[in-house]
Amino acid sequence: MKKIFLLLLIPFIGYSQQKGELIKITDLLKVKQMSGLSLSPDGKKAVFVLNSIESESDNKWEFKYTNHIYIVPTDGSSAPKALTAKENASQPTWSPDGKQLAFVRAVDGKPQIFLLSFDGGEPVQLTRFKYGASGPKWSPDGKQLLFGSSILLKDLLKDSLLNPARSLPKWPMEKPGFPKNEFLKASTAKADPDGTTEEIRAYLELNAADRKAKVINKLHFQEESTTSGELSFSHIFIVAAEPNALPRAITKGFYRFGNADFTPDGKKIVFSGSMDSTRHPDRVLESRLFIADADGSNLKQLLGAPGKTYSNPVVSPSGKWLAFQTGAVSFVDVPALAILPLNGTAADITVLPFDRNKGGLNWSKDERYIYFSAQSNGGAPVFRMDITTKQAEQLTPSDAGISSFDLLGNQLVYVKTEVVNPFELYSSDASGKNATRISSFNYNWLSTKKLSLPVKKTFVNEKGLTVEYWVMKPANYGAGKKYPAILNIHGGPAAMWGPGESSMWHEFQYYAAKGYAVVYGNPRGSGGYGAEFLRANVNDWGAGPTSDVLTSLDLAAKDGFIDTSRLAVTGGSYAGYLVAWIVGHDQRFKAACSQRGVYDLGTFFGEGNAWRLVPNYFDGYPWEEKAKPAIERESPLKYVANIHTPYIIFHGENDLRTGVIQSEMLYKSLKVLGRTVEYVRHPGGTHELTRTGNNRQRIDQMLRTIEFFDRFIQH
Repeated sequence: MKKIFLLLLIPFIGYSQQKGELIKITDLLKVKQMSGLSLSPDGKKAVFVLNSIESESDNKWEFKYTNHIYIVPTDGSSAPKALTAKENASQPTWSPDGKQLAFVRAVDGKPQIFLLSFDGGEPVQLTRFKYGASGPKWSPDGKQLLFGSSILLKDLLKDSLLNPARSLPKWPMEKPGFPKNEFLKASTAKADPDGTTEEIRAYLELNAADRKAKVINKLHFQEESTTSGELSFSHIFIVAAEPNALPRAITKGFYRFGNADFTPDGKKIVFSGSMDSTRHPDRVLESRLFIADADGSNLKQLLGAPGKTYSNPVVSPSGKWLAFQTGAVSFVDVPALAILPLNGTAADITVLPFDRNKGGLNWSKDERYIYFSAQSNGGAPVFRMDITTKQAEQLTPSDAGISSFDLLGNQLVYVKTEVVNPFELYSSDASGKNATRISSFNYNWLSTKKLSLPVKKTFVNEKGLTVEYWVMKPANYGAGKKYPAILNIHGGPAAMWGPGESSMWHEFQYYAAKGYAVVYGNPRGSGGYGAEFLRANVNDWGAGPTSDVLTSLDLAAKDGFIDTSRLAVTGGSYAGYLVAWIVGHDQRFKAACSQRGVYDLGTFFGEGNAWRLVPNYFDGYPWEEKAKPAIERESPLKYVANIHTPYIIFHGENDLRTGVIQSEMLYKSLKVLGRTVEYVRHPGGTHELTRTGNNRQRIDQMLRTIEFFDRFIQH
């Protein structure tokens, strides 16, 4: 027997604004997003990246993304001002003296670092590095910058600086018949298909180089939109802050490093990485923390252990402490926040308990606090952890999300998402008080819009877990009427939705504007509620989460304004999975929509680059007897004959995160069964189509969804 009770948590007056225009589909193109906040050394100004959507000049139906750097006074005394134009720019960071800015811009297809002086003039290109340069970090004296680069194996083998001995990887490349990687040795043989074995191999290499063949031996060959047999490595470099200066490598070898920064005295560099000489990099899930002198010498490991991850190192202002996160290699995990004396060992680690995923670690100047943002209960507030008392204090509202922030002294700036505005800049003191909005990128056009405001409710499921969900009335709601409703489910499965999550802002408001009530929430397995809640769907992707989302819908219907004879359900990725599961077990919905979903777990293991979800959630692989029953039981395709709900299925043709074959299997099965089904493929579309994809396709998918629902749900 379920224990159920309701609790109204958001004190909104009414469900919608009482005047203004309804949200339109093309309002999607008006949403501007801020990211990459960075405070000036005196805290009086901040720079950030503004992402906008602009019309392509030669086609009125096509739209492009632009990224430009803006500056704004933190007291809000004047409006933000653009610092870059025409060409895209990102990753701004202030020099220590505040007189110039380093940022990244693409040149000939590779990222390069530019310098912009506040004394005037055009940006000057600093790096012309053949591998590209990104993630710039200034040295404390402002004379040098750290940056990272990605280098292909074929380039690393012959690079005289990164691999002066022309050595081969010590770990096995896993090419059959070559246990010592001898195939990587340079050959003088000429390409000849009729020649010797060496000449035939040279010919085959030529075919691969000319993209007539794609040879794959690595485990992680599926990228987001294509397959690749190439291996790449990430290294850290340092360069003088002077044009034409030559970069110097801090790290070397066939490994991957990142997240580098200087210690406050500028003498050392702390970074994270994956460095294992015995295993192929694709099989190394652990990450470690390292420290080296600023010239790359005396590299040593700070932290590292089998089955553990150590990441996101941040040195305190005095150089005494190192903050970082640590956890298990499993994806179903909440990493712990911890600190360590910079000259300490693993035995000196202090864990600072906070049962949420954390990001953006930042020390206060007095080293009393570590600031961070964390998804929690439908929002993503900024918190600060007192390292002495081990107590966390929430600084920003629970029903808002902070996607980017920076801290300096008593100055805090951040990008806030809330129901009434998807992205805007705010400034406050370091305790989060006296917050002031300092931008109006979305505020102005939204001031004329009529929005639906969600009401938060909860219930306790049969596991004793408190499940939160939100109910939105139609934007044109009138008392005493009943309305159709859409149950909208999130993916992941470890994602989290709520008023502070930005990716669904427009979709929720658009559906409400079209006359639908919207119900969404966070079933067991969602992020934002701690490790126990996160792991509550292990070996249970279907029945348990289905119970949670359908209970949310049932309880929402008790408010009296939802017409339970006119219900639709939609979701993407894992939620595409859950929609298929639901309509294979429940017949209440008049229409259903799955986007980029997973429908057969065994097939997903083979065709999706997120395949590790299978062993992490089901304790094994499709061929293992211990895992077979769960993998078969939890696959929606097993129940396809029970699906009678009119169904529209979407997939991007280049989506390799979940793979497209499963959606073909689901569609073809339903078609053979004679069910009501429509299948839409978006050419070139990836798993991120609805978030960062082609804007015409983003609009297309939302319109097709609502048009399909309208066919079967008469208003």
